[in-house]
Amino acid sequence: MLLLWGKYVRKYYLRYLIFFILGVAALITVDYFQLEVPEILGQIVDKLQSQGSIDVSSEWFTSLIIRVVVIAVILFAGRVIWRLSLFYASKKMEEKIRLAMYEKAEKLDIFYYQDNKVGNVMNWFTNDLETLEEFLGWGSLMMIDGVFLTVIALVKMFILNTALALIALVPILLIAVWGALCEKYMGIKWTARQESNDDLYDYSQESFTGIRVIKAFVKETQQIHAFSKMALKNADINVEFTKISVIFDVIIEVIIAAVAATILGFGGWFAYGCINGAPIYIAGKPILIKTGELITFTGYFFHLVWPMIALGQVVTMLSKARSSYRRIANFLDTPETLIDEENGLEIQAKGDIEFKDFSFTFPNQKFPSIKHITLKINQGENVGIVGAVGCGKSTLVNTLVRLYNVEKNKIFIDGIDIMKIKIQSVRNNVAITPQDNFLFSDSIFNNIAFSNIDSSMDKVKRAAQFASVDEDIEQFTNKYDSVMGENGHTVSGGQKQRISIARAYVKNAPILILDDSVSAVDMKTEKSILNSIKEERKGKTTLVVASRISTVMDMDKIIILKDGELEAFDTPVNLLKTNKTFIRMHSLQQLEEEMAK
Repeated sequence: MLLLWGKYVRKYYLRYLIFFILGVAALITVDYFQLEVPEILGQIVDKLQSQGSIDVSSEWFTSLIIRVVVIAVILFAGRVIWRLSLFYASKKMEEKIRLAMYEKAEKLDIFYYQDNKVGNVMNWFTNDLETLEEFLGWGSLMMIDGVFLTVIALVKMFILNTALALIALVPILLIAVWGALCEKYMGIKWTARQESNDDLYDYSQESFTGIRVIKAFVKETQQIHAFSKMALKNADINVEFTKISVIFDVIIEVIIAAVAATILGFGGWFAYGCINGAPIYIAGKPILIKTGELITFTGYFFHLVWPMIALGQVVTMLSKARSSYRRIANFLDTPETLIDEENGLEIQAKGDIEFKDFSFTFPNQKFPSIKHITLKINQGENVGIVGAVGCGKSTLVNTLVRLYNVEKNKIFIDGIDIMKIKIQSVRNNVAITPQDNFLFSDSIFNNIAFSNIDSSMDKVKRAAQFASVDEDIEQFTNKYDSVMGENGHTVSGGQKQRISIARAYVKNAPILILDDSVSAVDMKTEKSILNSIKEERKGKTTLVVASRISTVMDMDKIIILKDGELEAFDTPVNLLKTNKTFIRMHSLQQLEEEMAK
């Protein structure tokens, strides 16, 4: 069937039905009136043949000119209307599908993006969606125009001359059979092309993101060679698809040309016999056709050439669109794992956090990253989290912002199971500076005010002062209006961390998580930030994941993790007396400080 009717597009046919109806009506009108032109030409030829000349001042000629002008106006208006209507509808459908895809992308968990690279997803949003829009716009036009113009022309041709009309049917039948044979194979080749584009997009995205590393290790030539191989493979696949597409089109044009030659040959023979008074007989019946009628019939046929070519192109477009639609539909059909429970709760948290025998295992991993954690953090406490690399520190705090699903009755905020709280409500009550400290390619002001873009300059400056980054920002040429490069590449690692802290501070959430967010700052700046936490977040809960023991020494309590298990949870003073791991970490820190003097 020459129609794309998946569940993610058919609802939009109804939504924009008025535009499709208007466009189709205008297109049919254009198809009908453009077939008046061959009739006019036939009448002129017959007039010339019978009279030898035409009196341009005659009433017949005047009415003919008026008729031509009316047809021209109708064709002009109709073509404007169907272009505006059909292309508007197709662009709006593309817009709505892209919006649905973006909303879907935001709802999918982080594991999805570990399995599907950014380049793949971007290709779905661009190349595949554009292929879909092309079919919804041009494809719909060609399909409707091809069908209705073919039907109207054939009816007129059969009325004019049945024998020649039967000959004209041949290319339509052959094109239909040829299209059915090729459509599926072309779809397979288009899918292979798009998958190759996925690889190319992904490699390009990774290369541009890691351009500093590539340059630092002088690997430009190596990357270029690798890209060249991938691009060559992509080119080969594209050429293969293009060859098939061209062969398909050439065969269609050969069929049309052969039938056109046949019609002209037989039509001329029939007309010649009719003119000489010796008509050609077929099945005992004379074939009577005048010269003007042959001109008209030929005009009808050549009006059929476009829809026949168009129907062939629709087959190519449809095979591409179906392949691209399947990729988009697979993305939109991806189940959402992070969803609210029915009757989920909205809360205004105070800041109590409790883990009860909490364990967590990442998907596709055999062993848990967090094992049997039981502890309680009271409202207003400042708690440090330390441990060796890979012990589960970031995993533990990320569960508090529902980046993952967890078992029920294992994590509680203010005594309420986190799985019973709406995800948005959980995240509204928790501010976090992630370990990767991602910054947007935007102004410093907008990065800090990200959680509340309506924040005043005073509020943003206060956040920057809290994070000890205000003085640095004031040194920039455009100060808070300075635009940072992709992911904050135009600022230092320490500035990047402190801007991220300021962004979290602006949210003024009852629970603040700093995930290794002061590792790139000096000891003096670190102390200033920690003092700000103590002074300005009284009564609010703060969790600080740290790689340095000095970062957490003044915390109310410290969590020590080892291989995903809770080794200790106590005050720094008590830990220095009872916990060997903490004592050793403290001793190593002191030794480093002594050596640095």
